[in-house]
Amino acid sequence: MKTIAKKLSIPMLFLMVLGITGCGSMSTSPDKLVNDAQKAQEAMIEAQPDLQEMFQTSAGYAIFPNVGKGAYILGGASGNGVLYDNGTVEGYTEMKQLDIGFQIGGKAYREVIFFQTDSALEDFKSGDYELTANASAVIIEKGRSKSVDFQDGVGVAIMPKAGAMAGVSVGGQKFEYRDAD
Repeated sequence: MKTIAKKLSIPMLFLMVLGITGCGSMSTSPDKLVNDAQKAQEAMIEAQPDLQEMFQTSAGYAIFPNVGKGAYILGGASGNGVLYDNGTVEGYTEMKQLDIGFQIGGKAYREVIFFQTDSALEDFKSGDYELTANASAVIIEKGRSKSVDFQDGVGVAIMPKAGAMAGVSVGGQKFEYRDAD
């Protein structure tokens, strides 16, 4: 029985990672995505009121209201987002993540990337942006205030939505961007 489980787990893992990393193809309507991003912003500020100032003072930010991640040693995540420049919708973005390590499970979360400077925002808008494994993110938890750390003008905050995942992994996020029509 163990042999069958092992043989099935590898193809299932492969399909799971392909499904997760392929599901964020910017197929969500722009209006729904903007609406979801606004709700995610409100939820994050409600959980951590200090973020209100970050949203107001950053040169720009990208909100990913629904990111899905799954992993069994090899992991993948994907999500669509909205890029704001000084609080105005500037365009749409897609995030894909691949990582490897001791990890198992699945989860959904919200993510916001704050751009402290105009040059950091312009780098993101260049269309082929990556956050490396050494980028740190603050986890938003209701009632627990933590400040967002900036590295090279970029700060990341993540708010869990659902799921269970355990482990330690190394990887990075890659983003694609397109201007609003």
